[in-house]
Amino acid sequence: MDKLKKVLSGQDTEDRGGLAEVTDTSSLSWDTRIKGFAACFVTGILCSLLGTFLLWVPRKGLYLFAVFYTFGNIASIGSTVFLMGPMKQLKRMFEPTRLVATIMVLLCFALTLCSAFWWHNKGLALVFCVLQSLALTWYSLSFIPFARDAVKKCFAACLT
Repeated sequence: MDKLKKVLSGQDTEDRGGLAEVTDTSSLSWDTRIKGFAACFVTGILCSLLGTFLLWVPRKGLYLFAVFYTFGNIASIGSTVFLMGPMKQLKRMFEPTRLVATIMVLLCFALTLCSAFWWHNKGLALVFCVLQSLALTWYSLSFIPFARDAVKKCFAACLT
C-alpha cells in the first residue's frame, strides 16, 4: 500500500533535492488526498446527473445539461489532481501517448460551453457533449495498458 501511495503522490525513491523536500512537507496527507479525490469525483458525478435531469426543462434544458455535464466532467478529471498532485497530473496529461486525447477532451469542453453560452445552439451543444464523452473515454483508456489497442481490435473485428 505504501508503494501505491508513493507512486500516486509522485514521490520517487531517488534523491530529488531540497526544493522537492520543501514541496513534500507542504503537501496534503494521504487521507486528505483520498477525501479530496472522493469529494471532487462525487461532485462531478452529481453535476453530470443534475445536468441529465435538467435536460427536460423547457427552453433552457439543453443549455443547462451542457453546462452541468461539462462541469461534472471537469470536476471528475480534476479529482485525480488530489491523488497525483497538479504538476504530475499535467505532465501525464501531456505525455506523447495521450496528447491528442487530452487536446480533444479540452477542446470538447470548450466547444460545449461555447455552443451553450455564446452560440446558443442546442444541437451543437448536444453534439459536443457526445464528442466530449467519447474523447473522455479515449483519454481514460490511455491510462490502462493496451486498452486502446484492445478497443481498436474490437472495432476492427466488428467492422469486418
